[in-house]
Amino acid sequence: MPFMSYRSTGEFPAAALDWLAPTRAGRVLAVGRGSASTANRLAQRGNRVTLTDKSAPAVRAAHRRYPGLLAIGAAPDALPFVPCSFDEVFVGQGMHLLPTGLALDEFARVLAPGGQLAVLYTSRDDSVPWVRRLASLLREFDPEAMTGGAELYSVAAIAASPHFPVVEHRAFRLWVPITRDGMLEMVSSAPRLASLEAGHADRLLADVGKLYDSSARAPEPLLLPYSVMCWRAQVDHSELSTELRPPEDGLQITL
Repeated sequence: MPFMSYRSTGEFPAAALDWLAPTRAGRVLAVGRGSASTANRLAQRGNRVTLTDKSAPAVRAAHRRYPGLLAIGAAPDALPFVPCSFDEVFVGQGMHLLPTGLALDEFARVLAPGGQLAVLYTSRDDSVPWVRRLASLLREFDPEAMTGGAELYSVAAIAASPHFPVVEHRAFRLWVPITRDGMLEMVSSAPRLASLEAGHADRLLADVGKLYDSSARAPEPLLLPYSVMCWRAQVDHSELSTELRPPEDGLQITL
C-alpha cells in the first residue's frame, strides 16, 4: 500500500456505509482481512455477516476482535457456500489481492438474485497543498514515497465481468487528525526512510516539522485527507456457466 495509507482513527463517513450496505439488512459475505472493520459496522446495522480469509491466523484474529462476525477460512476463488447464499459480497481494501476473474465468478455464484457486490478503497487525497509539499520533501530521499494507487486498477475488472455489467461509483471525504509527533513518527517509520543516515534523517525530520508548524493552526492538529472510494454492482446470473439451484430455506453454509 502507498505511504500514508489509511488508518481507521477518523470518523468513517456514515454516508459511505449507507451507500455500500444492502438496501435492507440481510446476509453479507465479507472477503479478506481488510474487510473486517467495515464488516463489523455492517453487522452492527443488523446484517448477518460472514467473514472469509484464506489465512487461518487471520480468521482467528478477526473472530477475536469482532466476535459478532462468523469467521471462516476459505479462498475467494473456491467459496464453500451453496449458490445464492448472500445478499451482498463486500471486499474492503483487498480487491487487488484476489485472483480477480475466478473470484468474480464465485461472487456471482453465491449472490442471490438482485444481490450486489460492494468494494471499498480508502486512499490518501493529494489535492491538499500541504500534502503535496510533504510528498515533495519525502521524494528527495525516496522517489517512491507517497505513491500508489495501482490497487485501484483491480476494480476495473468488475465492469469487464459479464456477471456485473453495471458498476456505480461514489467517493466520500474522510479527515483523520494527526499531531506533530504523529507525523514525525509516520515519516520516520516508513521502511525506506527509516534506513537513512543520521544526518539525512535529521534534516528530513526538521523539514517535516517546519512544514507541520507552518500548516497547522495550533492548538488544532492537522487533518490528513482521505478519499473513501466505493463501488457497487448488481449481479447478473444470465452468464453463469452452470444453472443455479438456490437453497429452499434461508442461508446454507457448506464446509
